Amino acid sequence: MMDNSSVCSPNATICEGNSCLAPESNYNAILSVVMSTVLTILLAMVMFSMGCNVEIHKFLGHIRRPWGIFVGFLCQFGIMPLTGFILSVAFGILPVQAVVVLIMGCCPGGTASNILAYWVEGDMDLSVSMTTCSTLLALGMMPLCLFIYTKTWVDSGTIVIPYDSIGTSLVALVIPVSIGMYVNHKWPQKAKIILKIGSIAGAILIVLIAVIGGVLYQSAWIIEPKLWVIGTIYPIAGYSLGFILARIAGQPWYRCRTVALETGMQNTQLCSTIVQLSFSPEDLNLVFTFPLIYSIFQIVFAAILLGIYVTYKKYCGKNNAELQEKTDNEVESRSSFQETNKGFQPDEK
Repeated sequence: MMDNSSVCSPNATICEGNSCLAPESNYNAILSVVMSTVLTILLAMVMFSMGCNVEIHKFLGHIRRPWGIFVGFLCQFGIMPLTGFILSVAFGILPVQAVVVLIMGCCPGGTASNILAYWVEGDMDLSVSMTTCSTLLALGMMPLCLFIYTKTWVDSGTIVIPYDSIGTSLVALVIPVSIGMYVNHKWPQKAKIILKIGSIAGAILIVLIAVIGGVLYQSAWIIEPKLWVIGTIYPIAGYSLGFILARIAGQPWYRCRTVALETGMQNTQLCSTIVQLSFSPEDLNLVFTFPLIYSIFQIVFAAILLGIYVTYKKYCGKNNAELQEKTDNEVESRSSFQETNKGFQPDEK
């Protein structure tokens, strides 16, 4: 008992060797509530600005002809849970860890995908409609996917699906985006200004989520290396497989980029909520950090993809401009020649 007290906090509720789990302090609890409120408000503002880039008739077109949404559905609730299952089996992780990996794969798309879709010049109408539909469908698809894939390790009845959190995410997404769409319809010039401000706020939001998560849960960063590896591979697999499937389905490049981001970008906040509601403190000590790991790497790789796209666009855009200028000069030269030598022009018959 003396050895434990020298290693663990006196307030620790669980103490086993060097592994301790201290109860959340009042300060952290208050900070968590304040930060959640601030982030929710900021998220609503960002989604309002993203809605300012969505045209109502195009959005409704995706709903009426939902081929793009259907491809996203297959990626979100087909590819991601299956990939999580394969990774869990391949790395031979503990059952409770495998369940958390699968929960991450079953979560709907995150709102950060909408911000990044704007930066990579994707289809914003498709991005918003996919995020909205995946969040709505998650009410039924998450329990179904978890029932199918987690049966190997655990009774799925022990997993708590926070329908209130999903509902809150849905409201925080749909209402601001709807208002933004209305503003874009009525005042398109003002909507462009709001969109630019919102894209900057979106970058701040992504950084805040990463920093706050690291500060509030810094005691949980000691975790099994296998989960770090899975957390690194998982988002890469989501981006790659989403892009490939969209391309196989015949979607244009800008929509392939959109589907890829929607597939790899998961709602990690929702995953954290489910994990907290579903597992004991002992299990949380083993798995709670995984959503944070996934969140970090999904942002890191998205930033790398964004950098590659911007570099490619800059290089190819310069070449295309030079080619266009050369073509224009040739056309102008031919026109001048024909004007000077009218007798050599072919008869227009």
